[in-house]
Amino acid sequence: MSPIISLPRYRTTLTVFGMLLLLQCTHLSAQILVVDRYTVLAATPTVAQQDLLGGIDRITFPVDVVTVGEALVTALDSSGYRLAVAQGTEESRDILLQLPLPDAHRTLGPMPLRMALQTLAGPAWRLLEDPLHRLVAFERCPAFAEELPSWSM
Repeated sequence: MSPIISLPRYRTTLTVFGMLLLLQCTHLSAQILVVDRYTVLAATPTVAQQDLLGGIDRITFPVDVVTVGEALVTALDSSGYRLAVAQGTEESRDILLQLPLPDAHRTLGPMPLRMALQTLAGPAWRLLEDPLHRLVAFERCPAFAEELPSWSM
């Protein structure tokens, strides 16, 4: 003869076991939150919350964004960072900001915002970050730092 398992008793046993397991998990770490019956979350900031320029994002620029400068400002809009204001006459910075936005850059990602900003600027520019003031700026890479060629516009 096969033993017959009482269904209500079986459910009660599973429920008690589940509650003990949940209680045990909450004692292991105060950073664990039970959100739903089967959902447990860690109460820690996400990567995007810890590193504002490191969060993965997909950026699509509207048609009215036509320069690299406008694209940089648009990309930074919701990040908490701003484009640094140039001190004095910064001809080098104006070169970058006034460049036309290439069609290939109209949609970027998914990628970290830091990489999207560097992609918009191109290989001739190095991204500089000021996390204290939440500012970003660009400087010309040494290989491109010499005078502009005579055929430049």
